[in-house]
Amino acid sequence: MGVNKNFLDRFSERLDDLDANSRQAYILRLARERGFFETVFNAVEEGILVVDRRLKIRYFNRAAKELLALPEDLSHLRVSQLLQGVDWRRILREDEEEWTRVARQEVEILYPVRRFIQFYLVPFPEDAGLAAAIIRDVTDSRRRTMSELERETASAVSLLAAGVAHEIGNPLNSLYLNLQLLERSFSGKVEIPPEEMAEMVRSCKGEVERLDSIIHGFLTAIRPGEPKFAPVDVKSLIVDVLNFMRPEIEARQVTVNCTWGAEKLPPISGDASQLKQAFYNIIRNAVQAMSNGGELEIFGYADSDNLLVEFADTGKGITPEELNTMFTAFKTHKAGGNGIGMMIIERVCREHGAQFGVVSVPGKGAAFQIRFPRGGRRLRMLTGDGAGA
Repeated sequence: MGVNKNFLDRFSERLDDLDANSRQAYILRLARERGFFETVFNAVEEGILVVDRRLKIRYFNRAAKELLALPEDLSHLRVSQLLQGVDWRRILREDEEEWTRVARQEVEILYPVRRFIQFYLVPFPEDAGLAAAIIRDVTDSRRRTMSELERETASAVSLLAAGVAHEIGNPLNSLYLNLQLLERSFSGKVEIPPEEMAEMVRSCKGEVERLDSIIHGFLTAIRPGEPKFAPVDVKSLIVDVLNFMRPEIEARQVTVNCTWGAEKLPPISGDASQLKQAFYNIIRNAVQAMSNGGELEIFGYADSDNLLVEFADTGKGITPEELNTMFTAFKTHKAGGNGIGMMIIERVCREHGAQFGVVSVPGKGAAFQIRFPRGGRRLRMLTGDGAGA
């Protein structure tokens, strides 16, 4: 099996082919280009880290240094010490071939100040030993009041409404045509066999259900309402969703395997209807990602502080570009999709104080993990001064 050469290997080979004067000019050119890219990286608001397979930091820009208060000496520091609460073993695996995963997660950090950080981990295509972590501070978005959110989402509501208007066109046309034919049959203008009429009625019923689903998703996205917290059995909710989706799951030839860390998982504090909606969207996305059949593995287990639920599919996976926009309305790469489902997942997780993350190997599948706090506790939101509420 051939060995992929990294940048330093190719650079060394290039230098060997140059004479002294050309070598000096080449190095000066690289230095100027490095200075240009350093200026660009230090100007962006997102933090940029380059890490190796041992999670050592090989490069950081100005924003990353400020967000994470990076010291000058990084020789004994690992990114896992800075971004805790991340299942790094799950992301990296032990197999070097698995260092092709892209990951997105939101975590809380306490130093240098308490913040919520969203990061994306993207492997380097040309160097299997390195990956880039793109870090964003999302504290302000969690601190906003509901009135501020309503003002800022006015344009998003317009986009959602336009998308819904487009999506309901097809089922409405189908309903109109079928009802028109039935009307002509009852008036004696055309003769339709009883079995065809029954099929037309079933089609109308299906289109009505589809319309109801579209409108319900739209209303849930823009007017979710305050969650009503009570003890919730997560396992039962997931089983209910699987039973409801059984026809679609079987039609797509998807095998579902559930593994529970305990016969009865501990309850969490949550809103059952909103959690069921989030689980439905996660499972539906996973099933639709496996157009030619596949497996959906659902894991549920608990430790002393959290209850973790993971949904892992064997579908087409998620590319770094898709991962960056998958939770934005109408920034979807799925045919016929609109991104509302992913918005609902993110909102429900946040309102339940849950940490969530996505890990994927493009072409091999994706895993969505939610970490719920146990014991009726929810992660506290930040107040205006950054202290705990």
